[in-house]
Amino acid sequence: MTLVSEHIEGDTRERILEVAERLFRQLGYQKTTVGDIAKELRMSPANVYRFFESKKAIHQAVARGLMGEVELEAQRIVRGPGPVRDRFRQLLTTIHRMNTERYVGDSKLHEMVEIAMQEDWDVCVAHMECIASIIGQVIAQGVASGEFEAPDLQLASLCACTAMMRFFHPQMIAQCATKPGPTIDQMIDFVIAGLSPRS
Repeated sequence: MTLVSEHIEGDTRERILEVAERLFRQLGYQKTTVGDIAKELRMSPANVYRFFESKKAIHQAVARGLMGEVELEAQRIVRGPGPVRDRFRQLLTTIHRMNTERYVGDSKLHEMVEIAMQEDWDVCVAHMECIASIIGQVIAQGVASGEFEAPDLQLASLCACTAMMRFFHPQMIAQCATKPGPTIDQMIDFVIAGLSPRS
């Protein structure tokens, strides 16, 4: 009986998040209320609060889901075949593309991310740490294969993330779209050059 009720509760949580994300895209993050979400699901707001303690908790869970998709794809690339340099380039390009599609191309979701960044949500910090860790894994693979040289792997991954910030951070992607600067390929070339063996 417990397993059945846990399954139903899990399904309900998923349905709440699906409706919340759809409404965020349609109405905007600020304009969407728990009442709107409950109405779409034909349940009371009190029932929604059984699953999420606050509106912010729903927003964080939606953001977690979107960021999780990027993390899963990044991990898939890390585990894939081929030369490390090619996978490193694919990894950085994919993170940029997915963040652009999710947050910059969709003005309503961009609003949600802006608020999340301003309020320094834990979910955003955890995502950035995860992405830095994944980049560190590829750099470690490159060091092992002799394609990269990085005496301090943690520092190397942080430097790579910082160099790519203009192409990773949703607000910076939007703000820099029309500003002069290197292309993503030029920046990746620069990062790879910095990681390449000196000898």
